[in-house]
Amino acid sequence: MLEIQDLHVYYGGIHALKGINLTVKEGRIVTLIGANGAGKSTTLRTIAGLVRPRQGTIRFNGADLSRTPTYRIIRRGIGVAPEGRRVFSNLTVLENLELGAYNRSKAEYLEQLEWVYTLFPRLEERRKQLAGTLSGGEQQMLALGRALMSRPKLVLLDEPSLGLAPLVVEEVFNAIETVNRQGATILLVEQNAMAALNVAHYAYVLETGRITLEGVGRELLKDERVRKAYLGED
Repeated sequence: MLEIQDLHVYYGGIHALKGINLTVKEGRIVTLIGANGAGKSTTLRTIAGLVRPRQGTIRFNGADLSRTPTYRIIRRGIGVAPEGRRVFSNLTVLENLELGAYNRSKAEYLEQLEWVYTLFPRLEERRKQLAGTLSGGEQQMLALGRALMSRPKLVLLDEPSLGLAPLVVEEVFNAIETVNRQGATILLVEQNAMAALNVAHYAYVLETGRITLEGVGRELLKDERVRKAYLGED
């Protein structure tokens, strides 16, 4: 579904991504783990068209997205739940979800809304509540729900566990697995390596702009280098 080849991204004179290659197969959860500043969020931002690569290709279902505007990328079937959730705090939960379906018909909107409410019953309970008054976990559910409202084939998730309590993290990752089982392909960027590798079908380790390791998610949990660098083990 998604294929990235020899991707180079610069911020001014800073070489943020140094020739990365990765593949996301349809129906899978693929995760990208790494430390702060490794280039994880830059990868997602580049796929979404928010950052332009200097070199390399990004192909989604065969189409080259490297120079495609963001709004067209969304219309092609990619949804984004950004780092920090970025909900519209002065709008209600329902209004945030409506914005996620701006490019869909009324019938599609109602169908997706029902699905999102099934995934996250709390959002339906709080549909008239201002998004800024929700808890961190509820805002993350709203960010994911808003991304799903466009009926995406591929969902880009950027640090969904950031700042959340352990029990809420478990709830969010359960929702990610449910969304995947119901047909969405997911590219997950996450610092919580344990949680990410437990749900991922395949994983890449990104270090200072380069992919240094890849493999089946749960197999990488056994890798000594991963355990030492990302799971806090000696």
